[in-house]
Amino acid sequence: MAQDKIAFEATATNGVRTRNRKIMAKRIVITVLALLVLMGVLGGIKMLQIRRMIAQGAQMKPPPETVTVATVQSDRWESVLTAVGSLEAVQGITITAELSGKVVKLAFEAGSKVQAGDLLVQQDTSSEQAQLRAAEASARLAQLTFERTRKLLPERVVSQSDYDNAEAQYKQALAQRDNIRATIQKKTIVAPFAGRLGIRMVNLGQIISSGDPIVSLQALDPIYVNFLMPQQQLAGVEPGLKVRITNDAMAQEPVEGRISAISPEIDSVTRNIRLQATVANPREKLRPGMFVNVTVVLPEMQKVLAIPATAIFYAPYSNSVFLVEENEEEKTMTVRQQFVQLGEKRGDFVAVQSGVEEGQTVVSTGVFKLRNGQSVVVDNALAPDFKLAPRPEES
Repeated sequence: MAQDKIAFEATATNGVRTRNRKIMAKRIVITVLALLVLMGVLGGIKMLQIRRMIAQGAQMKPPPETVTVATVQSDRWESVLTAVGSLEAVQGITITAELSGKVVKLAFEAGSKVQAGDLLVQQDTSSEQAQLRAAEASARLAQLTFERTRKLLPERVVSQSDYDNAEAQYKQALAQRDNIRATIQKKTIVAPFAGRLGIRMVNLGQIISSGDPIVSLQALDPIYVNFLMPQQQLAGVEPGLKVRITNDAMAQEPVEGRISAISPEIDSVTRNIRLQATVANPREKLRPGMFVNVTVVLPEMQKVLAIPATAIFYAPYSNSVFLVEENEEEKTMTVRQQFVQLGEKRGDFVAVQSGVEEGQTVVSTGVFKLRNGQSVVVDNALAPDFKLAPRPEES
């Protein structure tokens, strides 16, 4: 009986455990299903919210961008040719000693202006001065002898040979005197023309030899501009055409001159022709050896469509501008990107060869922040003052 009772209790205990497991499994399944339903509901709500936001974003328009504008204008520009040139003095030399001698006087300051004939260097001529006095005395004696002989010749007191001998001695004495004077003159070194001196290359008391440099002398006003042009441009250039030259060392305004000479031959290697212009240089800011940018102004004018250079949106594939167009229905202004072909740049403007027409309106600044079809608001209160020939302080 006891064994049957124990078996019955064990069977009852196993039944209870089995029922508890089933109840627990049902609860887990119900919980999982509830979580899945909740997640589905939340996912659906979130999906509806995302779709609603996407729809609203598609319908939302960005606020209009404030821009400045300019009108495509027809203009007439000068036809020009450009080149790089170098400056050369109209007269420029390095003064050298003709004869050897000791420097006893320096009569100039480095960098000063001199006139033609001004004394620069005096070499020692004490020996030549003494020889000159003796030569002048000999020449005077020979002159007196010659004049006395010439008076006596008609009276047959002296022979013709005596007369010829006296004349020859007189001329020889004059030649000797003039030779000594020439030596003294060569040792008295003067400026051959007016100009500005360079750096002194001799010192007081120095013994200089023939050919030793003393100082550079350059005539700076006017000054030559030498430059090259391709042979294809030969038909368009002629003497008298105006040129403008600019350089970093010059004043703000370009210096103007005229073509003064054209070489009669063309370089057989480069096929370039050499031209020379003469430019006034009263302030002597232009110096020989400088490089300059040369602009030759041709007589013909060229017609162009000009827009500000800041209106160009530069890109590797093509350059473009943004045209401003008015939407009459919505009463708004939008921009349309238009590809253009550019020509010459001049000052703050650039010529457009194709892509736009006269009278059209283009965005003049801030093109990098625009996109095709974007709405804009025009405000030219802060628009730059574009010029064909801007000054440095205006840039």
